[in-house]
Amino acid sequence: MKPCLLGLLAETSIHPGAGQSAGIVDLPVAREAATDYPVIPGSSLKGALLGLARQCEAKTPKEELNRIFGETDNAGALLVSDARLLLLPVRSLSSAYKWVTCPHLLERLSRDRQRAEIGNPFEMPQPTKGKYLGDPSAGTADLFLEERQFQHGGGLPGGIVPALGTLFSKSHKDTCGRLGSQLVVLHDDDFAWFARYGLAIQARNVLDPEKKTSANLWYEETIPADALFYAMLAERLENAIEPVKGLFKDRPYLQVGGNETVGMGWFAVTFPDVKGAAA
Repeated sequence: MKPCLLGLLAETSIHPGAGQSAGIVDLPVAREAATDYPVIPGSSLKGALLGLARQCEAKTPKEELNRIFGETDNAGALLVSDARLLLLPVRSLSSAYKWVTCPHLLERLSRDRQRAEIGNPFEMPQPTKGKYLGDPSAGTADLFLEERQFQHGGGLPGGIVPALGTLFSKSHKDTCGRLGSQLVVLHDDDFAWFARYGLAIQARNVLDPEKKTSANLWYEETIPADALFYAMLAERLENAIEPVKGLFKDRPYLQVGGNETVGMGWFAVTFPDVKGAAA
């Protein structure tokens, strides 16, 4: 079977941990070394898929799980890529939040769509620094994202909204319907600023059970709800992807990353088919 895309829409805040501190942030999110984009490592995503499959072991026998996901001394049949960021929610001072992306992320999606033999149905946008492509914010030409101001540089190229919409679940029609008005394309350099500095930093604490004073204060970084990621699944051996798709037939949700017990890490999952429709 040829490779397929896996759409991942964050339903809650996400914390794919980096495993090391960075400055004042004790627990930052995992990031790509070259770009600093938040990323979900393929090993974490594959582990989450395996965990879900084990919960559904009645549908998938242990021997089949070992064949698909592998064992300590045996590689599995399923190949799982990193989950790449595609849309980042950013607070807007002049309207509701915006889904922000950039040409580099869209170019990656285009290449991955071609690798999955889905094709590339959209024109590549070319915004300039300090300007944005999208619907004018609240009827005005200027858009305020966090404390930064951007001028309107034109509309969205054709085909981008439908292509991104295929990564939303069919049950999220209302959410997908907001794409046209909330999607903003920034220059790569402008987007990089929000990817590096626009994520939430949350303070968490452990209290002394008797004195109720702080016993351990730490800061952790999270990716906001409504962020859109996607990954690619491929097969080293036949019949590895279809059983994974079957895990989401009745309940298309997957928990990935840390802090599961406080409600983080939940994604709505969808598989765009070769025609571009969500499956």
